[in-house]
Amino acid sequence: MSDAIAVVGGTGVDELEGLEVVSSHLPETPFGEPSRPIQEGRLGDATVYFLQRHGSPGAIPPHRINYRANLWGLHALGVRQVVAINAVGGISEGMRPGRLVIPHQLVDYTWGREHTFDDGASGQLQHIDFSDPFDPVMRRHLVAVASTERIPHTSEAVYGVTQGPRLETAAEIRRMARDGCDVVGMTAMPEAALARELGLAYVSICMVVNPAAGLSDEPITLDMMRDTLRREAAVVSQLLGAFLAARA
Repeated sequence: MSDAIAVVGGTGVDELEGLEVVSSHLPETPFGEPSRPIQEGRLGDATVYFLQRHGSPGAIPPHRINYRANLWGLHALGVRQVVAINAVGGISEGMRPGRLVIPHQLVDYTWGREHTFDDGASGQLQHIDFSDPFDPVMRRHLVAVASTERIPHTSEAVYGVTQGPRLETAAEIRRMARDGCDVVGMTAMPEAALARELGLAYVSICMVVNPAAGLSDEPITLDMMRDTLRREAAVVSQLLGAFLAARA
């Protein structure tokens, strides 16, 4: 169980393609229930847990997700590695819809979220090292698999995490570009930090689903995002399958 792995799905990823579900879990946590029951199944030769962070049918907005229950529940099931799938907007040049991105850094613009397990009750103050928010070793393996499989991807990017659920203004995106952000999404934080507190190796696979605000003449719609995710789902599945096979 020490190397059990979970996939956390985001917008448009309501199920894990190819997962042969064998059981479902709704672990009790000190922070309430996870977003929905956690599926346990087989993907190729690997045992994989799958959780849709937005619940079912994807109704929980990003600022209301119970990130603490989600991560605690996965950890309780023996998960020690997490691959998060995130739908993002593209900011930097080349970050066009359909581009697969494996970020190496993030900037947190969220506020008011329950971002730590440390409520002060333990009497032990916890300062995690968050210099590299995405696990470097696991991330290198993911990038290597993408290269071996000849999957077009961007191997380094800065993920700017906004509060949501509204999309950003054009001025906010210009500010984020000045801050060095390459893509923008709403769910990597506090997910990544909570994973680090629990000792879980955490990486993100981002799919660019729209140009960020002010970078296109077209309005940004959820249908646009979902259409891109549907078109590119096979690419994400290919990368996940190859990554899991390489671990076996």
